Amino acid sequence: MLIAMALIPAGDTAGKFLTAGLHSGGTPVAPFFVAWSRFALGAIMVAPFVAHLVEPRLFADWRIWARALLVACGITSILTALSTEPIANVFAAFFVGPIVSWLLSVWLLREPFSTARFGLICLGFAGVLLVVKPGFGMTPGMGFAILAGMFYGGYLVMSRWISNVARPRALLFSQLVIGALIRTVPGLSAMPTLTVPVAGLTLVSAACSMLGNLLLIIAYRRAEASRMAPFVYTQLVWGTLFGALVFGALPDGLALAGIALLLISGLASLAIRERHLAG
Repeated sequence: MLIAMALIPAGDTAGKFLTAGLHSGGTPVAPFFVAWSRFALGAIMVAPFVAHLVEPRLFADWRIWARALLVACGITSILTALSTEPIANVFAAFFVGPIVSWLLSVWLLREPFSTARFGLICLGFAGVLLVVKPGFGMTPGMGFAILAGMFYGGYLVMSRWISNVARPRALLFSQLVIGALIRTVPGLSAMPTLTVPVAGLTLVSAACSMLGNLLLIIAYRRAEASRMAPFVYTQLVWGTLFGALVFGALPDGLALAGIALLLISGLASLAIRERHLAG
């Protein structure tokens, strides 16, 4: 899970280079194309290793399609947000995802409810509000980041729900194929000129995203969604580091305070969970 949480921001960093026009060509690449290429190239990369594991019946399960639709919409939304917003701020706003994941896990999957963890979830939500600044500075880009987080929260719960339907690699392949199909028309209609920088960044974005999501599926097969949720917060650290080191962008004071609250909430939630297990 920790490795996955580093790979996914790395893929989004490459995606920001493309959608914000920061590559050597200087022309922004449409988020729809970057999202489609992630799914299409990811499916091609893993096909030789998983095709024999995928049974046609898997694509007859509506939950497989719903999960793929959630992640496809989430990736398109976050790439749209990254085209205009700092990467650290986008990831902080995106962290309504673990909040949504925990609440849905308790409600739909009947996982244990904890008053202390609910309080920490509220603390984390306060952190998101500090970053997003609703009503006094919220931008459309941050709205897309929030939307991406909501889609992602639903995706995390769906991953747990269907974790025993098929092997992790088969689930990943179904997600990639369906995501590519859903985004084919808007993706291909927005195809840019494939220069060497654009092609290279597209491949990096797709590879990091594919590997990160494979590890995510494996993690959710081995543990409860509510237990995995706190580890998702390590994306904040990577997002902030990539933003500072690659783009030279640091969050403002309110955003830094919000990121700190999110990290405290996630780590404290993990500590409570581990203490409960030890007891």
